[in-house]
Amino acid sequence: MRLRAQVPLASCTTLRLGGPATRLLDLTDESEIPQAFAPQEPICILGGGSNVVVADQGFDGTVIRLDLRGILPTRSEHRVEIEASAGEPWDSLVARTVDEGWSGLECLSGIPGLVGATPIQNVGAYGYEVSERIHSVRVYDRDARSFRHIDAAACGFAYRSSRFRKNPRFVVVSVRFALQVANDAPVRYDELAQTLHVPNGQRASLGAIRQAVLELRRNKGMIVSHDDPDSVSVGSFFVNVIQTADELRELERRASPEHVPRFAFGDLWKVPAAWLIERAGFPKGYGDGPVGVSRKHTLALVHRGGGHTADLLALARSIRNGVKNRWGVDLVAEPVFVGCQL
Repeated sequence: MRLRAQVPLASCTTLRLGGPATRLLDLTDESEIPQAFAPQEPICILGGGSNVVVADQGFDGTVIRLDLRGILPTRSEHRVEIEASAGEPWDSLVARTVDEGWSGLECLSGIPGLVGATPIQNVGAYGYEVSERIHSVRVYDRDARSFRHIDAAACGFAYRSSRFRKNPRFVVVSVRFALQVANDAPVRYDELAQTLHVPNGQRASLGAIRQAVLELRRNKGMIVSHDDPDSVSVGSFFVNVIQTADELRELERRASPEHVPRFAFGDLWKVPAAWLIERAGFPKGYGDGPVGVSRKHTLALVHRGGGHTADLLALARSIRNGVKNRWGVDLVAEPVFVGCQL
């Protein structure tokens, strides 16, 4: 356990924005968790800092980082279950599964952050969501003051959400994934299939899928890199828009004669938020100040340096209002807001 005072949270986030935490507490052993979460004071859990927007004034309380490590695989003939601790880097885990020939996480390559965050927001990309591969989540229940396992069916998984999101009761300690022993996997996403030069629905090797996903993400500025100013972001700032058939018809009316792109999402339709944003007057590279829209991906709002969280929030509100006025659609923000709101 390591406790520090007045630590600038900008140094702990991929946006490089945010004021200081009153206290920053790093935990390296789960036995430290009950004591750390006992005080009745404001507490914020911070993982890799890749999906969080911190206020300029910082956080008046204790920010806790769970630096819990460990990966324990249990393999049978056709299946492997992996218990991964919350503090493990997510992409390192994905890389290992690909190297080992364990199928199920390869399309989630390149997503920044730590294992513990993945069930909270039900991360997804290129046709897959992590909830499809989660067997259970081990948590510390702050109300019961005890550790427990929550089966996937009880996790309340939804599009970019779960029962853990915005719920301070549960602290994710580890995640158990259920994967297949296989060297290939089906491709479910048109853009990925085109990159791999295979028909959508056909299988491709895990290694080829991972490299293609990393290439696509890198070209969109979605791989965190000191050499790429377009990666100084939280990734996608807004989630794609889920529409009923009637809502989609209204979008088509507003867009006519242009075709509205959409993807089937159960009985609903998923419309790319990037498409709506661009056609509401916010193209790639929009903005000439310290914050703006990424030059590579419309969904990413980037910090170019010398800016403030207030600048980013003002830009996000402008985009949200512009989309509402043009399309009648309410955009939903994806990141977690600490000490501020959109």
